[in-house]
Amino acid sequence: MPKRYPPEDPREWLNRARSNLALAQAKRKGVYLEDLCFDAQQAAEKAIKALLIKVDVDFPYVHDLARLLTLLEKSGQKIPQSIRQAEGLSRYAVFTRYPGMGPQIKQNEYKEAVKIAGQVVRWVERLVAKKP
Repeated sequence: MPKRYPPEDPREWLNRARSNLALAQAKRKGVYLEDLCFDAQQAAEKAIKALLIKVDVDFPYVHDLARLLTLLEKSGQKIPQSIRQAEGLSRYAVFTRYPGMGPQIKQNEYKEAVKIAGQVVRWVERLVAKKP
């Protein structure tokens, strides 16, 4: 169990991002890929919000990763292209959560979602660990 931090501490948001990433990677029988992709999206979202907290930028409680990354960019943070790919994960926050709202997720889409979420979490971990 990771050490807990106050909710205004970016390390707590990163803990939650890591937890969602672990859930997304825990593919097993009886679990829909749509649900795992939701956790991948949540991992990226919480990691980005951790970085927003680190750079002292208020953010809305939305699932739109493009909007959150734009807020980071406006704060002066350079966003690598590999991290920009996370914008595509936003669709997993809503359309895959309920039956019939989106197409069934394919194996390759799932793998890509987990890969991108992992990249975002690792990127944010490096930036949060840096001293100002």
